[in-house]
Amino acid sequence: MSKLFKASALIAVGFFCALLVLRDGAHAERSDAAPAGATMDLPVQELRLFSEVLGIIRQNYVEPVSDADLLKSAIRGMLAGLDPHSAYLEQEEFQELKEGTSGEFGGLGIEVGMEDGFVKVVSPIDDTPAQKAGILAGDLIIRLDDTAVKGLSLNEAVKLMRGAPGTDITLTIVREGQERPLQIKLTRAVIKVNSVRSRSLEPGYGYLRVSQFQVNTGRKLRDAVTELKEKNGGALKGLVLDLRNNPGGVLTAAVSVSDAFISDGLIVYTEGRGPEAAQKFSATSGDILEGVPIVVLVNAGSASASEIVAGALQDNGRAIIMGEKTFGKGSVQTILPISESAALKLTTARYFTPKGRSIQAEGIEPDVPLERVQLTALEQPFQPLGERDLARHLDNPNGKAKPATSAAPKAAPDQPATDTKEVSLAKADFGVHEALNLLRALNIVQSRAK
Repeated sequence: MSKLFKASALIAVGFFCALLVLRDGAHAERSDAAPAGATMDLPVQELRLFSEVLGIIRQNYVEPVSDADLLKSAIRGMLAGLDPHSAYLEQEEFQELKEGTSGEFGGLGIEVGMEDGFVKVVSPIDDTPAQKAGILAGDLIIRLDDTAVKGLSLNEAVKLMRGAPGTDITLTIVREGQERPLQIKLTRAVIKVNSVRSRSLEPGYGYLRVSQFQVNTGRKLRDAVTELKEKNGGALKGLVLDLRNNPGGVLTAAVSVSDAFISDGLIVYTEGRGPEAAQKFSATSGDILEGVPIVVLVNAGSASASEIVAGALQDNGRAIIMGEKTFGKGSVQTILPISESAALKLTTARYFTPKGRSIQAEGIEPDVPLERVQLTALEQPFQPLGERDLARHLDNPNGKAKPATSAAPKAAPDQPATDTKEVSLAKADFGVHEALNLLRALNIVQSRAK
């Protein structure tokens, strides 16, 4: 036996022993969940192949690499080969993950994944450098400054995008519909995500924007609804819940948001290989809007927790979903610490809507599809003529006809004047405009049915 094979065989034996320790530890911790006599059958032939490849790399690679680095790379490769969301997290990456769920971190403000070796934008986060620079969901990032993305892991690409606030980075992007790649320069900033924002669209109609699901999003949403009610005389006639370009976040936050509007029934359930992966989340009694109509806006950038909320409200008949088909990320990632400085982010289950629909790779189909269009109001240089403008027109028998006037109508005394800044949202945003029109129509139908 050659010295090379002996050395690699010793490493393989060590790796084999490590797997046995992991197996025994997992078996001890989950003895109640695993069937009696369950063992990890290790493929000896593949382990021999692994040891041979390891030995060849150690002997022939152009630069010396430590065994520790090779084994870490092997672990990363194992997880990367499973699916786009499983990963090996060292201390810095683990800390960044926790910062993302708490709502403050440094970088560009993009939720990303991997596709065909490139970084794919799931969605830009509101009020961040990426969103302000015009980064769109679905963009493929092929270069970071002078570094090609092809060949990098997702963690390596994210590290390059992060940096000190105030520093610049140029992203080279391939976008559908564009013949040539785009180069967009961004300045890094401290990303503080305000997960819930609200405003009044017009008297009686509220707007809620949830940009990301963080640990406190459910509480913030309830507070925002209470504030909207107070601004509108104690009650609302309709609510627009905007989940567009929301990349998801914490599962419990998605459950809390859904529960706010659903009085009873299932919200979401998960299924995996082990009993611990099977969970059901049901609504508690009470609907903070007491049945008031809701329109939920979604698009291709709505992912994960956003899809859980949209699916729960749709299946329970509590809201109308409007917009585009969602992203389709219906898998559950569990953080499994393996030491004080490292953890595994492992896909352990799939999400299902209350009616048993899997979100994975399918997404949520909207009830009312909307195309991406720009809404522009046409200016009218003069008021069109009507019957009352004609000479010798007949008066209305129900009351005296008033002469036409170009003056803007005054708000009724019992209706608060609407902020022009707030009105502009419905005028400038086609999705919000259509959602508001639908809510008005629902209220008309409901009032006539009484």
